[in-house]
Amino acid sequence: MDFLLNDIHTDLAATVAAIGEKAGGSAVARSWSEGDRAPALAVYRQLAEAGITGLIVDDELGGSGAGATEMVVAAEQVGRFALPGPVAETLAAVPAALAAAGAGTALETLLSGRPATIAAAATAFRAAAPADADVYLLRDGALSTAKVIAEHESVDPTRTVADVTAGTALGAADETTVAQFGALATAAQLIGLGSAMLDLASDYAKARKQFGRAIGSYQAVKHHLADVAIAIEMARPLVHGAAVGLDGNASWQSPVASTDRDVNVARDVSAAKVAAADAAYLASRRALQVLGAIGYTAEHDLSLYLTKTRALVSAWGTPAEHRALILETL
Repeated sequence: MDFLLNDIHTDLAATVAAIGEKAGGSAVARSWSEGDRAPALAVYRQLAEAGITGLIVDDELGGSGAGATEMVVAAEQVGRFALPGPVAETLAAVPAALAAAGAGTALETLLSGRPATIAAAATAFRAAAPADADVYLLRDGALSTAKVIAEHESVDPTRTVADVTAGTALGAADETTVAQFGALATAAQLIGLGSAMLDLASDYAKARKQFGRAIGSYQAVKHHLADVAIAIEMARPLVHGAAVGLDGNASWQSPVASTDRDVNVARDVSAAKVAAADAAYLASRRALQVLGAIGYTAEHDLSLYLTKTRALVSAWGTPAEHRALILETL
């Protein structure tokens, strides 16, 4: 099977990257962490205008009619500039849930550019980054609106988590599929975060000099960065492969889970999440080692990527949970 991106995918990636660059890149995340969410909310609206928030939604429902493959391409680019807020939820988990439940009005709001988040079994029934977002609850296959009853701090200041209570019933949705979309979008984000941290470390290694030489010229530093590059390049095909599997599994469009759901899809999504989490975590550790003390400061952009990586590694299932899911399918 060919997992190479075509011209449509590369153009899509360029579009999302341009939106992030125009908005100021990681400055959007820094503004959010300092209490100003306006720049990030503007980015969500721009992503919606470009059809990014509707990539997995059929065109007859107002979406782009693309698929999970296009969604992960976009999510990776979003990860590269550490967009704050409920990214995986807005791009994947919530659209999947609303489309399955036939919640047309709520779906229209999402596709207009308002962020959305969802609490489900895979998130320990906590919703991520509920501020300025529509909040939903998926419990026992029933989707409803939700109200925040308590908000908690997170290691990532741009991704708080909240306890919620059910509101208006919207319909039925398959919890397994919603969780798979959430995990896969998170995996793609982690690939983007890892790539950005690799770039930060590489640029620093080229500029920082010790003993009259750039530290990047030393073999030990080269090997550290090469290990990260290899981990990312090994994880990305797993993410794309899992997306192909989700695109081929039409049962997610039904509110009732199919009894013959392909277990390979579940295994592939979990493998993608584990590999992406491991790669991004390795990138964060190596970037800290290369940058040294400056990498630990809140003023450096690396801190934005470190905290988000730490939060997303456990989002939509921890590595241990996904490894257990993989074992169950063998």
